[in-house]
Amino acid sequence: METIKIKNYFFMDMSVMLGRSMRHILRSLDTIITVTIMPIAMMLLFVYVLGGAIKTGTANYVNYLLPGILLIAIANGVGYVSYRLFLDKQRGIFERFHSMPIARSAAIWGHVLTSLLSNVISLVVIILVALLMGFRSPAGVLSWLAVAGILALFTLALTWIAAIAGLSANSVDGAGVIAYPIHFLPLISSAFVPTGSMPAGVRAFAENQPVTPVVETIRALLSNQPVGHTIWVALAWWFGIMLVAYVFAMRVYKNGGKR
Repeated sequence: METIKIKNYFFMDMSVMLGRSMRHILRSLDTIITVTIMPIAMMLLFVYVLGGAIKTGTANYVNYLLPGILLIAIANGVGYVSYRLFLDKQRGIFERFHSMPIARSAAIWGHVLTSLLSNVISLVVIILVALLMGFRSPAGVLSWLAVAGILALFTLALTWIAAIAGLSANSVDGAGVIAYPIHFLPLISSAFVPTGSMPAGVRAFAENQPVTPVVETIRALLSNQPVGHTIWVALAWWFGIMLVAYVFAMRVYKNGGKR
């Protein structure tokens, strides 16, 4: 019974921290707008300007492109997690929370869950724009749920990586630098063009880095095609990354931002 009460208090504390972080997002909608506009602009550019010159073997390039755009949108969103965590650390917010009778980890979980919810909003908007651009999917409900689960795992993994940067950074620029390598991976993958069109060295990297199996799995699910072993490769990559990032982020958090 005591264990159940402790768990209930933890979830109550976490919901309060989630509400706090979400209010910050809703009071500053430019964050969601910024996160959403850039991927949409990229989608417009690639489909209507560059799409005619890119050979993907599919009749509808926006169908091919959308999985990569969704991942780039998530990468945009987690950059703000790093920034907000850094601000909370610099302003002594965590120390104030720790002096209160609340679960110690609730504050950081509030930021993580806010990242998940705000990215859901951005991704829904992007998918709606893609539908206006001609995106069509024969996927059923189960396939869409699988896509949602994979995107959630990808978001959580990147969010915990961003948390490490935000909690250990000494400046705003240091907190934001994590966005650059995160953006790099979707660009050098099968998100925009088939890997077979790349030079040998680049192709080897693109085919064996963690973003490509996610792109291929989502693309197969949305087109109602067999996913094969790719889904297990994607899950192994990102579950492992999330677990390692979570452990390091919590260690930095408990040490007060000292690695």
